[in-house]
Amino acid sequence: MEYTSIAVLMTCHNRKLKTLLTLESLFKQTLTNEIALSVYLVDDGSTDGTSEGVQQKYPQVKLFSGDGNLFWNGGMRIAFSEAMKDEPDYYLWLNDDTVLAPEALNTLLTTSRQLFEQGEKKAIVAGSTCDPDTGDFTYGGIVKITPLLPFKFRFLQPTKAPQSCDSMNGNCVLIPRSVVDIVGNLDPAFIHYLSDWEYGLRARQKGCTVWIAPGYQGICSPNPQSTKVAAANLSEGLQKMNQPKGLAFQDATLQPWEEWKVFAQRHGGLLWPIYWLLPYRRLVWFSVLSKLGLTKNKTQGELDG
Repeated sequence: MEYTSIAVLMTCHNRKLKTLLTLESLFKQTLTNEIALSVYLVDDGSTDGTSEGVQQKYPQVKLFSGDGNLFWNGGMRIAFSEAMKDEPDYYLWLNDDTVLAPEALNTLLTTSRQLFEQGEKKAIVAGSTCDPDTGDFTYGGIVKITPLLPFKFRFLQPTKAPQSCDSMNGNCVLIPRSVVDIVGNLDPAFIHYLSDWEYGLRARQKGCTVWIAPGYQGICSPNPQSTKVAAANLSEGLQKMNQPKGLAFQDATLQPWEEWKVFAQRHGGLLWPIYWLLPYRRLVWFSVLSKLGLTKNKTQGELDG
């Protein structure tokens, strides 16, 4: 009997109930006996009993510990690194707040195998998620709106067929070993955001492809909406922006300087310095308006300039 091994990569921090719910959905997948799952979970310094709860309910999970400063990319890098030692057939990124539908893994695997038969030997397959309350799309594949603007993306709504995309959110992603052998691990240049998008873009640069599977593979609530108020002044805004999760402001998240610079250099082409600095105009403009006392009466569109 030929087995297909899947290494499930997860990281968590103080979300015990959500983590356990995600693991429950994973171990309730409708899979044949030929599918072997191994879970690599990095608990990044949780103080809410996450590790103890996982050990008690799912002792087969391979647990690793962090000090609370790994964030998503750091935790996933450790899980990835540990899993790579065992050379599985597939790696599955799975967020600890993503609850899988019972057929999710089957759909991802079937899509991957179909693409392989069609000549796509190095295809990443992402799953799409929807809001558990509204049913609206939340995470999945992304595509560039126009080649002229390398960092203008839109989300790709799932249909009944696989669809090619430019990159993906890291909530639920199936990556074959053939891709990992070429692309490797997530990049340590990133701390929390950007690393999943960057991985997909980097994979495409190396000759791989990125797809979304048909339909929705699970549910995941969206992140809280950004605020219109950045900070009391420019200095405070820059300080907040350079924290690991960046600064949620208006309709975007302003990333830390160095991380966004790496991203822009790799994927922005010859005009990368412009694309690197362009997002921060929001913060500067807001600071100017604040000093003039004009921000209270400005609408979202006016603040965007």
